Amino acid sequence: MAGIFKAYDVRGIYPSQLDEKTALAIGRAFHHVLDEDVLARTRKIVVGRDMRPHSEPLCAALIEGLRSSGLDVIDIGLATTPMNYFAVGHLDAAGGVQVTASHNPAQYNGLKFSRHGARPVSGDHGIPLIEQKVTSGELADGDRRGSFETADIFEAYGDHTLSYLTPAGEADRLRIVVDAANGMGSIYQPLLERMEFDLSPLYFELDGTFPNHEANPLKLENLNDLCNKVVAEGADLGICFDGDADRAAFVDEKGQPIGSDLITALIAGELLQRTPGRAVLFDLRSSRAVPEYIREKGGLPFRERVGHSFIKATLREKDGIFGGELAGHYYFRDNFFADGALLAVVEIINLLRNRGTKMSEIVAPLERYAKSPEINFVVEDKEGKIRELAEKYKDAEIDYLDGITVQYEDWWFNVRPSNTEPYLRLVLEASTQGELASKTQELQALLGEPV
Repeated sequence: MAGIFKAYDVRGIYPSQLDEKTALAIGRAFHHVLDEDVLARTRKIVVGRDMRPHSEPLCAALIEGLRSSGLDVIDIGLATTPMNYFAVGHLDAAGGVQVTASHNPAQYNGLKFSRHGARPVSGDHGIPLIEQKVTSGELADGDRRGSFETADIFEAYGDHTLSYLTPAGEADRLRIVVDAANGMGSIYQPLLERMEFDLSPLYFELDGTFPNHEANPLKLENLNDLCNKVVAEGADLGICFDGDADRAAFVDEKGQPIGSDLITALIAGELLQRTPGRAVLFDLRSSRAVPEYIREKGGLPFRERVGHSFIKATLREKDGIFGGELAGHYYFRDNFFADGALLAVVEIINLLRNRGTKMSEIVAPLERYAKSPEINFVVEDKEGKIRELAEKYKDAEIDYLDGITVQYEDWWFNVRPSNTEPYLRLVLEASTQGELASKTQELQALLGEPV
């Protein structure tokens, strides 16, 4: 059980780190992180699971724990994580738990949590509190056994998501390759077919062993098959979901991956046309082109630290219309401020239909700078290394919103400690490719060999 309680969720190898006994205990502890005033009104908890073989027994144990603590369970069965968030809001539940290890390899499993209105479980009163209750054994049974019911929310989720779609005309019928990576995005096939484009499906067989490639679109090698198929078929767009389908990556008609920060900007532009003057959030690893474009489209850009709990909280606080992260998470005000990878697909399709031009041509005006991917370094003394960077670049504009961000007029970088792995992560951007190469070499000399 050691080490499975992460910053945003529970994640570990099954069954050596996360087993049914632990899932049951977590279910018994979950009520501690829910709002008392909400529990006085409803004790319903939405539970869903992904396609991994061990998700079913873990889910059964979790449900037993929730019910023994007095919570009422609504089981939505096989579902994507965004469907779970939607169900929490749509069914006015007190919270939700999704059994999934997202993009992790087959031997992993995990749990993702939310409170009422799909609010994240975060901070000291979140996952650390669940961990403390589980490890201490403070797991008293409820004064009554919770009820159990099943619900099918697929149709409601589909109707909600597709209500934002621009209808297709015969002249602008698109051909789109979608890679479900054998993950939960596979169940979206009926909804994708309702979007009125020619669907070319790739790896749509549910298989928790991930026989074709990792269900992690952030690694470019996992996009190779998608990129090749887009080019081979002369498609207009490629889309890849991760394992629990709460993230999506996009590829243009040339088979070139598009940075998720630029996708954030493009979706923001679409939404701001319909609702101008609203706040849009982006994570601090994003290109400078993102806030520039948001302003150009009449929006109010706000920079936020990495992590769904931070983005969602600030999005609610500012009543923002949309937010996006470099990892491919997209958050929509009209989706309970929660993840909506399929809604991001809808908005990119709207963009293509409304512009009537190639995806590469739509992205090109945003490719204003030379930018690195996220580069990982194993560093023992993370805080010491950040202090060292601050001293070396003390003539720059520096902030510590998340790790350290160092900004000069013609280049900038961010180095932040990973919340889930023993790494410092570097992202940098410069005015030219030459300067990017030079500064990357300079920073690698300080941080060590990339992993």
